[in-house]
Amino acid sequence: MKRVVVTGQAGITSLGEDWETIIENLKRYQNGVVRMDEWDRYEDLRTRLAAPVTHFKLPEQYTRKKTRSMGRVSQLATRTVEIALEDAGLLDEAEITDGSMGTSYGSSSGTPDALGDFGNMVLHNTMKGITANTYIKMMPHTTAVNIGVFFGLTGRVITTSSACTSGSQGIGYAYEAIKHGMQTMMVAGGAEELDATQAAVFDTLFATSTRNESPGMSPRPFDSDRDGLVIGEGAGTLILEELDHAKVRGANIYAEVVGFSCNSDGRHITQPNATTMQIALENAVQDAGISANEIGYVNAHGTATDQGDIAESKATFSALGAKPISSLKSYLGHTLGACGAIEAWLSIGMMLNDWYAPTINLDKVDENCADLDYVMKEGRTISSEYVMSNNFAFGGINTSLIFKRWA
Repeated sequence: MKRVVVTGQAGITSLGEDWETIIENLKRYQNGVVRMDEWDRYEDLRTRLAAPVTHFKLPEQYTRKKTRSMGRVSQLATRTVEIALEDAGLLDEAEITDGSMGTSYGSSSGTPDALGDFGNMVLHNTMKGITANTYIKMMPHTTAVNIGVFFGLTGRVITTSSACTSGSQGIGYAYEAIKHGMQTMMVAGGAEELDATQAAVFDTLFATSTRNESPGMSPRPFDSDRDGLVIGEGAGTLILEELDHAKVRGANIYAEVVGFSCNSDGRHITQPNATTMQIALENAVQDAGISANEIGYVNAHGTATDQGDIAESKATFSALGAKPISSLKSYLGHTLGACGAIEAWLSIGMMLNDWYAPTINLDKVDENCADLDYVMKEGRTISSEYVMSNNFAFGGINTSLIFKRWA
């Protein structure tokens, strides 16, 4: 089996577009959630909260010709890939186009506005607004395809459109492709653009926060007073590489990917199952070849939903014991298809700095949640060789990633 390392990283979030800016904002213990006044036009939509990326702008090299097949979700994804490739020292290397590098990337869906154009056709019997690129923008694999075309990647394409595990599956399947010798390098991650329709998905389940006049106070993962999730947007990308290849070219190595697991509940589309969640975590530990005691920190999925927080906490306790745990969604909102990649990237960054952000807005842990070591109120200094990042999605999809500090 090949060893797999992380040699490039990048992300775009509501708190910034680089590690330095984001960590500075994390240490302020303030989130990127705002009131979306433009959502007032949607009748019956209960929530008005979201964590948008307000500072994103494409550089000049993104010409109209190069971006005509991209909706915002693909623009976010492609830009983070560019930054990550540059970080890895691979951006202008011919090797990435000879089949050695593949793509494993996803989002919950394509660009909602493009889907709306087809909806207009169904409702009003008109093709107005539909162009040759409309489907390309809306298709579930739009991020992976646009990334491949923009950078000329000719390796295997793994398209992960699995809601909240799109990004974590993207990383996990990329890891497996290199581990088993199918690829030398992989672009891995996930992205999501913000749209009211995504908030509506959870609104119909009464799973969105309605603290509309106090956005900074929500979401509240694991808190007894939580009232639901807040939608966010962004993108996260890791460049994964076979260890020997990275060493030969003198690459900077951030961490090693040592464990991944994915399974499904096989029981219910929207109600989480703590038992199968637990198995996913245990399988990731087994894949890493370590003991549960060696995990020093757990990055929680932590959506601030009633059933989700309880099931996740119980699964984590059963699999690992009372580990230090926190949720970055308290800062960034739930970035759906991007969350697994963004949270993995930030977990690696926190591990390398021996400092872990607390779950903000967590004042009193729900008594129905397991007795974990919740990092709350203030950040914590922890020196650990291993961190785990977990994500769970509609459909009962459970994922767990384990990263090892690179010495």
